Amino acid sequence: MKLTEIFKKKKSVPRANPVTETDVKSPSASATGQQQTTAQTFLNKNGDQKPTPVVSRAGLDEEDLDILAKQGSTKPEIIDPNKTVADGMTVLDVVAPKTFEIDFDYIKINGVYFRTLFVSGYPRFVSPGWLEQIINFDSSLDISFYVYPVEVKGVLEDLRHKIAEMEAEIATDLERGRIVNATTQAKLDDAQLLQEELVKGSEHFYEFAFYITIPAQDLEDLNDITKQVQATLGSLLVSAQAATLDMENGFYSTLPFAADRLSITRNMDTTSLSTTFPLTSAELSSDSGVLYGINPLNESFVIFDRFSMENSNMAIFATSGAGKSYFVKLESLRSLMLGTEVIIIDPEAEYKDLCAAVGGQYITFSYSSLSKINPFDLSQIYEEGENQLGLKVLSLHALFKVIMGALNPMQEALLDHALVETYRAKGITQDPATQKKEPPLMEDLYKILVGMETEPALDLAARIEKFVKGSFIGIFDQQTNVEINNPFTVFSVREVQDALRPIAMFIILEFIWTKVKRDLKKRLLVVDEAWHMMRYPDSAQFMWSIVKRARKYYLGLTTITQDVEDFLTQDIGKAIVTNSAIRLLLKQSPAAIDRVAEVFYLSQGEKQLLLGANIGEGIFFAGNHHVPIYIVSSPEEHKLISTKPADVIRKQQEEALAKKEKEKIDAAPVLQTNKTVASPDFAKNASVVAISTPVNIGIATTAPPDIFDKKVDLTQKSPADVQKTIANKQ
Repeated sequence: MKLTEIFKKKKSVPRANPVTETDVKSPSASATGQQQTTAQTFLNKNGDQKPTPVVSRAGLDEEDLDILAKQGSTKPEIIDPNKTVADGMTVLDVVAPKTFEIDFDYIKINGVYFRTLFVSGYPRFVSPGWLEQIINFDSSLDISFYVYPVEVKGVLEDLRHKIAEMEAEIATDLERGRIVNATTQAKLDDAQLLQEELVKGSEHFYEFAFYITIPAQDLEDLNDITKQVQATLGSLLVSAQAATLDMENGFYSTLPFAADRLSITRNMDTTSLSTTFPLTSAELSSDSGVLYGINPLNESFVIFDRFSMENSNMAIFATSGAGKSYFVKLESLRSLMLGTEVIIIDPEAEYKDLCAAVGGQYITFSYSSLSKINPFDLSQIYEEGENQLGLKVLSLHALFKVIMGALNPMQEALLDHALVETYRAKGITQDPATQKKEPPLMEDLYKILVGMETEPALDLAARIEKFVKGSFIGIFDQQTNVEINNPFTVFSVREVQDALRPIAMFIILEFIWTKVKRDLKKRLLVVDEAWHMMRYPDSAQFMWSIVKRARKYYLGLTTITQDVEDFLTQDIGKAIVTNSAIRLLLKQSPAAIDRVAEVFYLSQGEKQLLLGANIGEGIFFAGNHHVPIYIVSSPEEHKLISTKPADVIRKQQEEALAKKEKEKIDAAPVLQTNKTVASPDFAKNASVVAISTPVNIGIATTAPPDIFDKKVDLTQKSPADVQKTIANKQ
């Protein structure tokens, strides 16, 4: 890439390992053992016999050098590679690896393992872009192509002999009454077609070599990745083999020296060769769905329908301030416009303005709030073969483990018995007909536990006493009085104390899940700051159960977290990510990037992209595909969803100014009149909006154009006077 392109103000995404053209040679004597080669020996052996001057900025033209000069750079120096730079070390010593170990099927350099594969077989037909799966492979790969033009004259002569041989073979089979070999006939047809194209000049002939070098941190990973690459190529009917006993030559062939030391080629015509063009960029753009952003590699739109995937769940990971909530607000707003209902659990009141702007339902939970949810509510959904009361008791078990803390088996059995007795005291049993009665409250459970008069029961009662008698009374021990009856509903837990926030989110999530199962609709459920739920195994398990079952109820669950390390170190956290078909990674912290890279199989280039990402930039995953993305919004959307202090202050100032203007207009005196405009012609061409003093009368844009050619004083005139004035002008 020229420097003129590099300095353009255009977003770009670094590749983990750029496509290289390379060369390698391994001595056959290393077939059975390993060799240790010093760096100087390796470079001396594989480099030129005579020292060749090395240009520090190779490949730069005068235009590039001028640009470097403007950037404060100087022209490149000519450096002798054998020049001593420090302590007897030459330039070659500085740039060379410390160790170079050669085995018969791998090379180890500075502790990193490498294995080179060469492609030995191709299918009869391929389509353009068939290499996309390899170019966009999950692991880093070094790929080299070598293309050798071939003289057409010699190719035509060889084709003539081959065609004659195959025609003779077919003729012999026909004379002897045998069935013509289908493979021979297919080869003959291909050869004749190629001969015709070469004679016309519409095709040319080439020799093509294709090598892949796989890096890995250990030998086990190297073997696993090798199998994956070979399996991927095998799915395309392409066979690849390791350069066994010649691994050094294979490795050298994929270094940026443009030297093919394996020379394993396949003949190809121009059309076939064109399908191997490697510089393709993945796109995630469908005919329908939500606009998520723009792919900076090719400026294509990232448009996707998450409900078209095997599941509709999404996991979002980023540092604070990277744009997580901004992205979710955009998706929620655009999904709402497409008819998808949106439900959000909001820990920080970030969605309040957006909710108000779309006429949504904003439900606040706190000690003083009138909105209440009873965790003992029954779903009243009766599915064949399911015990609804039993399922509810299991759900309450998970909730009370979060409230009470760890329970031993005896305490769990005691709690189970108390829960069943609490429902029975209200006349509710496993009979569905009884489950329509008013459900119990947490206070009823407290009374049952106290009434048992045993030390373990009193211990459990003491753990929930603060919710029915103490400082937290009135939050979770009243009958439910809220409903989800708006296509955009937000549950805010900002006013709930930090200690109670996981409990509140659990109760709200369980309430929403009950409503989702009761009424099947296309919905998004957003759980912001999901790490609150992941702090406790039971609440994390409950969220995992929703992730698994959401697809059945046409629900897409979005989990958002900035505490990546804690989320991904748990098995349930990894399972949630695995079962989320859509994933978004925005800017990551250096402390978490290795964990993220391990879970999402990121290349080194992708890790660097996430470490250096600006706000709203990252990687968007959809199933097995992923592309870089930057999030875009319209000015009106930005006003609605931005929570930057500067944007909030600007918005408040604009609203205050608009309010003053409205008050000024409302305060202006209005002249009342009983006269009306009688002329139908005037009614067609002008509209009297209001007569205010000293404000001019408003004229609609449907008035004849010549009315505005001259200044007409319409102030202090009645509608009849205005009508007369306009008529005279016409």
